[in-house]
Amino acid sequence: MESHSEPYDQLFKIVLIGDTGVGKTCIVSRYIKGVFPKKNSATIGVEFAAKNLRLKSGLRVKAQIWDTAGQERYLAITTAHYRRAIGALVVYDICKRESFLNCEKWINDMKSQADPEITIMLVGNKVDSATEETRQVQKQEAAEYASKNKVLFCETSALSDINVNGAFEQLLNTIDDVKIHNPQNNNRIGIGLKGVDAEKLEEEDNGCSC
Repeated sequence: MESHSEPYDQLFKIVLIGDTGVGKTCIVSRYIKGVFPKKNSATIGVEFAAKNLRLKSGLRVKAQIWDTAGQERYLAITTAHYRRAIGALVVYDICKRESFLNCEKWINDMKSQADPEITIMLVGNKVDSATEETRQVQKQEAAEYASKNKVLFCETSALSDINVNGAFEQLLNTIDDVKIHNPQNNNRIGIGLKGVDAEKLEEEDNGCSC
């Protein structure tokens, strides 16, 4: 892992979407800072974080991560940030079935507002609190849904630090494998931005009102 101030070869814009309360902000905090936030308040609009890392291929990547609010009243704000996203984590709470059922809407919204070929991972969060009585979404059901919709899948716990790094690393390495090293995708907008294009995207996004 590298400091976010280090140079990088490519900028990957990643967004986290899903219902409110599923743990998106906690996942970002665990990945970026390595800690679970002491105070867990609802995200207002969109929050931004970044992390530099080296992928399996050796590519140095800056992951620009956007944590979006799940409330309906912020939808216009959050969907505006889907633009030029190269990957997305669609998060649900495995103990709240409604949040899983709503993933279809989130995925469709993402594909309609961003690149239809965006790399998406379905993430079942809060495995730490799941028991036979409390779990409402079985892992096999979610895995089959992900396979049917051609998206990646994993389960995590931001609280217990289970598979959070693995989720991001799998998503980022998949983007690298499928998009960056596929010659047919090299000229697509939003795929592997670098140099001036990456700096321009950062300026545009950082200048937004969230």
